Amino acid sequence: MAKESRNDKRLARHRRIRKTLRGTPEKPRLCVYKSLKNMSAQLIDDVNGTTLATASTLEKEIKSRIGCGGNKEAAGLVGEAIAKKSIEKGIQEVAFDRGGFLYHGRVKELADKAREAGLKF
Repeated sequence: MAKESRNDKRLARHRRIRKTLRGTPEKPRLCVYKSLKNMSAQLIDDVNGTTLATASTLEKEIKSRIGCGGNKEAAGLVGEAIAKKSIEKGIQEVAFDRGGFLYHGRVKELADKAREAGLKF
C-alpha cells in the first residue's frame, strides 16, 4: 500500500473545507495557492462561477519589488495587492479559503497583510 503524499492530504483538507465554504457576489471567496516558488490569490464568486480579481507574485509590479516569490515578504505583497483590487471593486468582506494549506507562515502573512489593507474576514 502506497503512502499518501503531502499534496494528497492537502487536497483532502481542501475538499473538506470547500464542502461548506461558498463565495457570493457580496462576499466572495479569497482563495490562496502557494507553490515553492510563487504565491497567488483570487477572489471568486462561486454563485456565478467567475473570478473577480487576482494577485500573484508573477505580476510585473510585484515581481519587480521582490527577489523570490516563495517567501513571506512576497506573500505580504500579494495580500496587499488583492485587498487593494477588491476594495477598488467595492468588496470589503471575503470568505478566506486557505486551500488546504496550514494557516501558518506565508498563508498567515498574506491574510494579515490583506486585513491591514482593509479586507474583513
